[in-house]
Amino acid sequence: MPPDYRAARRHLMKSDPKLRDVIKRIGPCRLHAVAPEHPFEALCRSIASQQLSIKAAETIFRRFCALCPPDSRPTPERVMQLSDDQIRAAGFSRPKVSFIKDLAGHVIDGRLDLDGLTEHPDEEVMRQLVAVKGIGRWTAEVFLMFKLGRQDVLPADDLGLMNAVHRVYRLRKRPDARRLRQMGEVWKPYRSVAAWYLWASLDSDR
Repeated sequence: MPPDYRAARRHLMKSDPKLRDVIKRIGPCRLHAVAPEHPFEALCRSIASQQLSIKAAETIFRRFCALCPPDSRPTPERVMQLSDDQIRAAGFSRPKVSFIKDLAGHVIDGRLDLDGLTEHPDEEVMRQLVAVKGIGRWTAEVFLMFKLGRQDVLPADDLGLMNAVHRVYRLRKRPDARRLRQMGEVWKPYRSVAAWYLWASLDSDR
């Protein structure tokens, strides 16, 4: 069953006046609109998105997908055939290149069964994913949000989210992860949707 974003919007607009203003400005939630069909592609997207704005990450990911003919869909086998320089030219940093390659290797040799993750609760998905090089808690949380459609995930360590909250709530200083988690209590059970709107506010303000 797809996430009920209308219910999420109603809850968030009622419980948080500052976020209500953001939601009115941004419009419908598109958290799951660009989610790739295959979990490997979703994780590649998440790695590409680390510490970047939505627009910058999308540009880099499109360039990366273009390296995977004929259908522009990255698979573990196609990624392993690419040189590091090819992936770097798409906009990936050297560490992110190694993360992408390590992920592909884990899937190819069976250490990570991505298709089976949909059956697990959030914490078990997190545990399995963070065993892969370069996939930390943030990347696993984004996977839960964008690929699995889990509605109550809060990536509190995300710098972009910290900046968005700092701006939207006009705080004296940028909040840390602990403060974000405290603020996020009012967004439950739709913390994923709240995070998406806050991320989107960064691009809408430019």
